[in-house]
Amino acid sequence: MQTDFDIAICGAGPVGLGLAAMLIHRGMRAQGVALIDAKTAEQSTRDPRSIALSWGSRQLLEQLHAWPASFTSIEQIHVSRRGRFGRTLIDKNNYGLPALGYVLRYGAIVSKLTASLEHSGIHILRPASIVDIAEHNGAHITLQDRPSITANLVIQAEGGLFADQQPKQLHRMYEQTAIVAHVHADMPIAHRAFERFCDEGPLALLPQEDGYALVWCVHPDTARRLLALDDKKFLAELSDAFGGRLGNFTNVSARNAFPLGLNAQPSDKSRVIAIGNASQTLHPVAGQGLNLGLRDASVLARLLTSGLATAEVVAQFAQSRKDDRNLTIHLTDIMARIFTSRHRDSPTQTLLGLSLGLVDGFAPGKKMLADQMMFGHRT
Repeated sequence: MQTDFDIAICGAGPVGLGLAAMLIHRGMRAQGVALIDAKTAEQSTRDPRSIALSWGSRQLLEQLHAWPASFTSIEQIHVSRRGRFGRTLIDKNNYGLPALGYVLRYGAIVSKLTASLEHSGIHILRPASIVDIAEHNGAHITLQDRPSITANLVIQAEGGLFADQQPKQLHRMYEQTAIVAHVHADMPIAHRAFERFCDEGPLALLPQEDGYALVWCVHPDTARRLLALDDKKFLAELSDAFGGRLGNFTNVSARNAFPLGLNAQPSDKSRVIAIGNASQTLHPVAGQGLNLGLRDASVLARLLTSGLATAEVVAQFAQSRKDDRNLTIHLTDIMARIFTSRHRDSPTQTLLGLSLGLVDGFAPGKKMLADQMMFGHRT
């Protein structure tokens, strides 16, 4: 069947844009690629959310000349447990790298990737909402208030938020809500990120610009209470949960909240492949979601430009990404659930405390953890 496009990418976030840029970088015919997104470019580039990217993700974006100019380096990651034994510190100097990761604005990543595609010649449809994708000797994409298009293969890269998704094969409600904001402290530690496991969920502080990006995961009832507090009382509760390593928290930006869950392991169809959040939506602990999505895009771009038939691409992609996806999914799932058990004095919690202490003193174990966070499982 003759189609309008070879590849249609649904979703122009960092993963969808990254895949488009990788395809062009690898020599794919630009006129054969369509990029579809429901938002305008201006809406996406103004998105102020904070995103954590690994050293491996920076390498991928630099190959595309799409690394943003503004970022904050993470040179150390301090992992601890509130009120319990166990901590570890991961330091870039132990791995011969300039940084373990980086904190950037979502809009800055989208803006740089969009600019890299500006003169590429790919067909961009935005704002355009997808009504339906039907498979028959190709893929037929029905768009709202626009003519339909056809493609040989559709890449679904628009996952959306967990709360808005249809359940996949592996679906779990964590009974946690993430409160996100930007905070300042009067004794900041330059380039050190914190992951602190509290009774109701992890609390992450990522160095960003002159303060910290906060991701505080708590029970939904607690989230509602915290969101209703004025800034002074909210910062007092944050200080109680985090401790005094950064002195006093002095101010906080507007707060937003998102329900959390695991939604993963889709079955790719013969003409549709899901990547990034569309394939696996993870708990934000350890900040692995976008990094995993960019690795999806990198492997898929290599396969799509290797001359394989569509069915071969679908099969090889699923096989190539199986180990990295499974390891990252289960690592974040375990960290989200077990470390936050409310049974403070259980044998499991004692073993977890000992495990953090052992990781801190066992260099090979710490390196395995750091490698997974920075690069993922590579094939």
